[in-house]
Amino acid sequence: MTPTLVRQQLPRAGTAPRVDRCARARDWVEIQERMLVPLYEAVHRRLDVGTGTRLLGLGCGSGLALLMAASRGAAVTGVDSASPERMALARERLLPQAWGMRARAGTRVVEGVPEDAARAPGDPLYNLVTAFEPIGCLAGDSEGLGEVLASATPLAERGTPVVLAGWGPPERCSTSAVLRVATKLADPLRSAGSWRPALRDDLEEVAQRAGLKPDGSGRVACPFGYANVDNAVRGLLSTGLFDAAIRATDQAQVDKELTEALHPHRRRDGTVWMPNVFRYLIARTP
Repeated sequence: MTPTLVRQQLPRAGTAPRVDRCARARDWVEIQERMLVPLYEAVHRRLDVGTGTRLLGLGCGSGLALLMAASRGAAVTGVDSASPERMALARERLLPQAWGMRARAGTRVVEGVPEDAARAPGDPLYNLVTAFEPIGCLAGDSEGLGEVLASATPLAERGTPVVLAGWGPPERCSTSAVLRVATKLADPLRSAGSWRPALRDDLEEVAQRAGLKPDGSGRVACPFGYANVDNAVRGLLSTGLFDAAIRATDQAQVDKELTEALHPHRRRDGTVWMPNVFRYLIARTP
């Protein structure tokens, strides 16, 4: 989930409510991150990720997509600068001291910018680049992504596939209406992004800005399913999309309105189910 709202917002004067970043990172790993597994699997299958793959994961977060690629035999490197807490969890999952003999040699988790993840002199360049953090749920949530992709291009072989991900059309994404709670409550800040529907060419425009050539796309069903409303609230809060709303109001208000927004998606057995469709674009480096 795209934490652009967190990166762009400015806190109002006074003491802002404290967000436990470590607890949020754990909730992300234990509840929310798995919702995008169908997207990761679809891309890995389509690009035949395996033992010959040298993958650079941009905005890798806590590293589930990298872990799935490594399980297929890929050599993976993840780079991120947005969340040290998620990066710490990625290291626990991926590095040899955590995985013993199951970790592939050369697996790396790098806190920083793409240039910091350059392979050693003499090593072959990357032959797959992924940017799985979906765009298209907030105005301006793709700002800077083109530049990040462009900076990663010299690290990859010519013609390397670069994968971008985004939310599908709002009529096929039940979670879109729930995410509007974040921007509605954060509106007094005036500096936070506002909700807007995903557009058909969002991913293509980012690829064009980065100098990449589109070479195929696909759509994947990624339903968000939760054991109960409390589980859903924790999962959605873990995305970071609601942090600006918490600063603009308070935790209780955000929890209340988020719970109300989830009510239409609550089933008789108490579970919460929100069908969504995500889109991915495969572009090629020049």
